[in-house]
Amino acid sequence: MSRTRKNYPATFKTKVVIAALRDDRPVSELASQFGVHSTVIGRWKREALASMEAGFSGKLEVQQNNHTLEVKDLHAKIGQLTIENGCVAGGTPSFVRSLQPIGARRRKEMVIPANNNLSITVQCRLLSISRSSWYYNLKGESLLNLALMRLIDEQFLATPYYGSRQMARHLRRQGYCVGRHRIRRLMRTMGLRAIYQEPRTSIPHPEHKVYPYLLRSLVISRPNQVWCTDITYIPIKRGFLYLVAIMDWYSRKVLAWRLSNSMDVSFCLEALEEAFARHGQPEIFNTDQGSQFTSFDFTSALKDKGIKISMDGKGRVPEFGDGQCLH
Repeated sequence: MSRTRKNYPATFKTKVVIAALRDDRPVSELASQFGVHSTVIGRWKREALASMEAGFSGKLEVQQNNHTLEVKDLHAKIGQLTIENGCVAGGTPSFVRSLQPIGARRRKEMVIPANNNLSITVQCRLLSISRSSWYYNLKGESLLNLALMRLIDEQFLATPYYGSRQMARHLRRQGYCVGRHRIRRLMRTMGLRAIYQEPRTSIPHPEHKVYPYLLRSLVISRPNQVWCTDITYIPIKRGFLYLVAIMDWYSRKVLAWRLSNSMDVSFCLEALEEAFARHGQPEIFNTDQGSQFTSFDFTSALKDKGIKISMDGKGRVPEFGDGQCLH
């Protein structure tokens, strides 16, 4: 069990030290009288004598002068920081921390060259950008690179599985002498990534339950017997959007769909609720093992209506009528 450290006031220490300096009583008697250990009384006595010696020799005055200078220096630094935090876009002490989500280009625009209180160097340091990057002007892409990017975009829409190697070979067949690294940089600038056989729209969650595949050898002969769903993405000018579609396996009809800019489960639930409202409900609902479809919210929406849940096995090739035919 830890013991609480006692803090004695200065007046009490002075009283004890004066009694110890008289030397008319032993330290053990003083310790019993004041309730303080004899070792503590000895330490207080030494500290008092050292302070008295420093006062007579002038050292105490020097220490006080040094302390005064340190206080003035700290006050000057506090004043400078106050000016810096107040002059940069009217900031507060938490201003620099609030800049973390802001991009570097926006922070460069916040530098005010005509600010008389803060130099450009100080402003760049407060905004967490290098001074050389503020002076640097982007040259932009050459006319040839712009032409290549237009061709890459057109070909990528036709063959989204082309990576930098295949895209470079395609452009060389068109008569352009280009290398793979150049095409890779241009594709990164455009935000293009090849779509592989196992798209990242179906990443399973390690803690979610995976249901068995119920459609093996099953004869699907009527509408609303089996529904299926899947997520794909659509390339746009500045990236891509995610598309979820719910289809009837028998009629191949799209019952509901939703677009989203994120891979959360909410837009999948919106499409599911619309399909229920417009077309009733199926006997079996088939999905892949993506974390959106294995989540508690999505599976609960199916279980509450008594719908059997079927999930594709890992690596299963989709059959005709599966939601992946929208790719």
